Amino acid sequence: MSPELTIEPNYPLQALNTFGITAQAAAYVRISSTSQLQAALQEPALAGMPRLILGGGSNIVLTGDFAGAVLHMATRGMRLAQASFDTILVTAAAGENWHAFVQWTLAQGVGGLENLSLIPGTVGAAPIQNIGAYGVEIKDVLHSVSVLHAASGIVFDMDRDACRFGYRDSIFKQADGAELIVLEVTFALPAQWQPNLRYAELAQAVAEQQLANPSAQQVADTVIAIRRRKLPDPAVIGNAGSFFKNPVVSKEYCAQLLERYPALVHHAQPDGSEKLAAGWLIDQCGWKGRNLGPAGVYPRQALVLVNNGGARGADITGLAEAIRKDVEARYGVLLSPEPVFV
Repeated sequence: MSPELTIEPNYPLQALNTFGITAQAAAYVRISSTSQLQAALQEPALAGMPRLILGGGSNIVLTGDFAGAVLHMATRGMRLAQASFDTILVTAAAGENWHAFVQWTLAQGVGGLENLSLIPGTVGAAPIQNIGAYGVEIKDVLHSVSVLHAASGIVFDMDRDACRFGYRDSIFKQADGAELIVLEVTFALPAQWQPNLRYAELAQAVAEQQLANPSAQQVADTVIAIRRRKLPDPAVIGNAGSFFKNPVVSKEYCAQLLERYPALVHHAQPDGSEKLAAGWLIDQCGWKGRNLGPAGVYPRQALVLVNNGGARGADITGLAEAIRKDVEARYGVLLSPEPVFV
């Protein structure tokens, strides 16, 4: 075994997933450097085992024990550089806490990520999921991603186009990106910052505070307040944030739904399609605040599934499937989950 590595067998994962699901991994390795990651990938004791790269565990549902090796990305480091008069490049290691990183950028006087405040998880997970909130997605601010190709051990950078971003999607979630492990992420942020208040709820909240010219920190504080009001703290109630993606349908089908359901919440997309509010669909099917065994739907936000205590992966997946079936039966729309099932 490499002297750099400590392999821990039968490792409990409850504290490493925000749903708080009880499960264990056959092997666990804490990764604090690229050299450790490379050593783990070449370690004979781990050869042939299934592999799970784990960050903050905020976007997974553990369906049972993991009969393989968990490589827990715990790398650290943040830095910034002025790339040009217009742009400041900010880089963070994959293992950094996302919200702490956003707060750090604001402390450096750099805005651009404030709309993404308080999203759980790590920096490394941000481009994988193309996280987004309040009018901003990672694809809007990303400069490049440094990755390690697990099979070859080669380290290289990928620009925004190479990441093939989609709605809560990227190359890292596709078959041809399965061997790519995120090492660090660089963001291109504006040197001359202006608030992004295109999202109506955020704009209204800023206006209610009578902030004519809000600072980046004030926008961040407003986002944090909104999220805390609407979403449960994973440290208190196990959850993975928004569980379902907002479904996208054709303009024609949306028009048909509006004839039957005039209050349908929908948003026109640049390509002419319509994005529906998954939370509204779930709420209308009577699931908000409803429990199915130890798993349930959060009373304040129908898009969030929660572990009320002792829920296993099967409880979460059973609840999700029941919701999907009800929404499909009523609206003819199939919801897709955001988390990865392991």
